[in-house]
Amino acid sequence: MDERGLGKQLQGARQAAGLTQQQLCHQASLSFSTLTKIERGAIKAPSIFTIQAIAGALNVGLDELMGQTVPVRTNRTLLKTKGGAGFIYFDVNGCLVHFYQRAFAKLAEDTGVRSDIIETAYWHYNDDVNRGVMSVGDLNAKLAERLGVEAVNWPDYYLAAVEPVVAMQELLAWAAEHYRIGLMSNIAPGLLAAMRRSGQLPNLAYDAIIDSSEVGAMKPEPKIYEIAQKQAAVPAGEIMLIDDDRGNLMAAEKHGWHVLSFDDARIEESVARAREALEPAED
Repeated sequence: MDERGLGKQLQGARQAAGLTQQQLCHQASLSFSTLTKIERGAIKAPSIFTIQAIAGALNVGLDELMGQTVPVRTNRTLLKTKGGAGFIYFDVNGCLVHFYQRAFAKLAEDTGVRSDIIETAYWHYNDDVNRGVMSVGDLNAKLAERLGVEAVNWPDYYLAAVEPVVAMQELLAWAAEHYRIGLMSNIAPGLLAAMRRSGQLPNLAYDAIIDSSEVGAMKPEPKIYEIAQKQAAVPAGEIMLIDDDRGNLMAAEKHGWHVLSFDDARIEESVARAREALEPAED
């Protein structure tokens, strides 16, 4: 297994365990830069002691860790769209899934606190938790304190409320057969891995996963687009972002990416537009 394959293997094992890079670094006593370089394939021969530390933190044996596999795409013919994009990033919340109002409504029902108060409290901490500056545990504690309740487990409410946007996920699976694909999301730690395990997101062999809580930056900040382009390993003009937020799309366009707006209030129309945009160029 080459260094790139090893990196994908370890990243897949970490995500299957539901750990962020920061959490694994803490448990394995590794520096963040070392782990990120290993997962990117930037370290040609990681120390066996480092790999053993990762296996121990994931509570698996070394052989089991090295034997784990991520989903493999077969018979994939790599193409480019008519506009020249060959790497497609998909947003998650508001594009592949939606959840917000149901999660707030259920938490309001369980706590007796008005939904608008809960939503205001959540957005107060959203950016910090999505950047990985605040842990999910701290978010839960602060929400509980702000709402005047004994305890809150936000990930449980989020995951219970998530509804897949089926037509868009079908398009994602189709795109995976013809293009390199990735997820690019502003999201709290551990939620992407949890949704892949539960089937709320397709568990595909993504070529890149840009999780804001792991990279320490959010859309539309320039840093996250720089990281995403580096992970895609293609020129800016070969990347497309499909997202439901205009600010995120405008920032991507400034980086030279192709962009496509998605409106989950008009799913059928939006998916049709996306499918048209992803039609491959003729030979």
